[in-house]
Amino acid sequence: MAESLPLLLRAARGETVERPPVWMMRQAGRYMKVYRDLRDRHPGFRERSENPDLSYAISMQPFEAFQPDGVILFSDILTPLPGMGIDFDIVESKGPLIEPAIRTAEQVDNLRPLEPAEALPFVGEVLTRLRQSVGNRAAVLGFAGAPWTLAAYAVEGRSSKNYAVIKAMAFQEPELLHRLLSHLADAIATYIGYQIDSGAQVVQLFDSWAGQLSPIDYDTFAAPYQKRVFDAVRASHPDTPLILYISGSAGVLERMAATGVDFVSLDWTVDMADGCARLPESVGVQGNVDPGLLFGTPEAIRERICDTVRKARGRRHILNLGHGILPGTPEENARVFFEAGKSVNDLLGATA
Repeated sequence: MAESLPLLLRAARGETVERPPVWMMRQAGRYMKVYRDLRDRHPGFRERSENPDLSYAISMQPFEAFQPDGVILFSDILTPLPGMGIDFDIVESKGPLIEPAIRTAEQVDNLRPLEPAEALPFVGEVLTRLRQSVGNRAAVLGFAGAPWTLAAYAVEGRSSKNYAVIKAMAFQEPELLHRLLSHLADAIATYIGYQIDSGAQVVQLFDSWAGQLSPIDYDTFAAPYQKRVFDAVRASHPDTPLILYISGSAGVLERMAATGVDFVSLDWTVDMADGCARLPESVGVQGNVDPGLLFGTPEAIRERICDTVRKARGRRHILNLGHGILPGTPEENARVFFEAGKSVNDLLGATA
C-alpha cells in the first residue's frame, strides 16, 4: 500500500502528505560527537566513505539520533572519479586534491567508462543495508555530483574561489570541455542508476559550483549535462524522484526547473515564497532554512521553520536547510530542527 511507503518518498512522488518530510544536507558529519569520535579512530576520509561498515554506520548516526525522514548515503561527490581513472584524495582542512588535474585532450580521451558494480561495490552494499535497516521509517537517499561540478574539481585539481582554470578551458577550448562533460554525464547517469538498483529511493544531484556561472554559461556548460543525466536516469528508472541543488542559484532558478528535474532545492538566499513564485507548479521545492540559524535559539529555529513551511504551502515541499549543516552546530539545535519539522502542523496551528 502507498501509505506504507516512507513519507519523503510519497511527498517526492507528488502524493498528498500529512506534513512536509524533513532531512538535512550533511546530516551525517562533523557536528556530531559520535562522528568525530569515529573520525579520530579512522582519520582518512576515503576510508570512512569507502569502507562499507564505516559508511553504513555513519549514514545511520543521524537517523539513530534524530529520526529524520530521509537517510542519505555517507559518501562524496568525487567517489566515482577513480572508477573513470581520476584519482583523488581529501585532506583535512584542505579539501579534495586531484593530481594530476585533467587538462589535456589525451587525459580526457583516456578516461574509462564507469562500471559502478566493479569500481564502487561499497556504495551498493551500503545502500542495500540502509534500506534493510530503515524499512519504511525513512526514505533512503542517494546522491551524485553533477558534470560541471565534477569537471571543475577535475580541471582545477582542488577547490577554487574563482574557477579560473576551468573557465579558461571553457572559453579557450570549449570542445575539450564538452567532451569531458559528456563523459561525466554518462558516467553519473550510470552511477545514479546503480544507486537506485541498490536501494536508493530518491536521488539528489549536487551541482555545487554551477552558481559560479553566468546564466548564459550555465545554459552552455551546466544545464544541458544536468538534463542529459536526468533524461538517462528517467529512461531507466522513471519512478525515482530527482532533486537538483546548486549553491548560489538565485540567478538560475527558472533554468534549473527547465532541466526536467522533479525538485529544485533552494539555498537560503532566496525567500521561499519568491522561489515558489519563480518555479513552475509542477516542480517541487526543497529547503531552505539558513544553516547559520542553527546557532540561534530554539525559538528562532521553530519560527523560521514555520515561516518556510507556511510560504511553501500548496507546493510539493521537502523541508531542509539551504546548504549543509555547519561544523560546530550544537547537536541539540539539530534535534530542535528535526522535532520542529515533524511537529510543524501543531506549531503553525499555535501561531495561526
